[in-house]
Amino acid sequence: MSGHSKWATTKHRKAAQDAKRSAIFSKLTRNITVAAKEGGDPNPDNNASLAAAIAKARGYSLPKDKIDLAIKKAFGSGADAANYETVIYEGYGPAGVAVYVEALTDNRNRTAADVRSAFNHSGGNLSTSGSVAFQFERKGQITLDKAQQPDEDELMLAVAEAGGEDYEDADDEWVVLTAPAELAAVKTALEQQGLEVKGLELVMEPLNPTAVTIGDAKKVMRLVDRLEELEDLQNVYHSMEITDEIAAALSE
Repeated sequence: MSGHSKWATTKHRKAAQDAKRSAIFSKLTRNITVAAKEGGDPNPDNNASLAAAIAKARGYSLPKDKIDLAIKKAFGSGADAANYETVIYEGYGPAGVAVYVEALTDNRNRTAADVRSAFNHSGGNLSTSGSVAFQFERKGQITLDKAQQPDEDELMLAVAEAGGEDYEDADDEWVVLTAPAELAAVKTALEQQGLEVKGLELVMEPLNPTAVTIGDAKKVMRLVDRLEELEDLQNVYHSMEITDEIAAALSE
């Protein structure tokens, strides 16, 4: 376990930007609906994807009534039925950085056109299915408040005992990484050790980060920003390596 990664810097930046957009609640409720429907169970205790979607929504202060309504919509019928489908888009941004995009849409043609336009206007290229997916791996991600557990050695032992794979230092938080299927179990184990979980979700982690210049990093983030502005898009992942220097430049 290393405990030191710059990936969380990009995740925090993304969260800060998303929180400013009025579309964030729409994205969160859509994510909950699809997680409930695909998992086939409205009870998050029996549906790991739904539990992760709800935890993420609570992290953005989504009201409980909206969460409940989103779950009910997954099992509605007629006008109340949810007709979203998951669509993956893959491509390359500036400097050959791999970009993996997850969307939930009720209109494939609209979403595809919007994503293609974002790539084209940001110096990137939308590619075919499978062209970049092999450069990422699915991981479970749990965030913990560092103020509650500031000692890294103790945190490392707690993560190992809970069955976590690794952890990252993310400024005022610890980010614990798990195997996707172990996300809920690791969360429970950490809570049993007295740690308070701030959020959890399934993410895509790059296997081999791409080194870029500060100039190219800013170009890549312009593409990421443009994609994240699309309401149909849930998550945007990239393979760009975030060094201290690049993190500082992006935060300016």
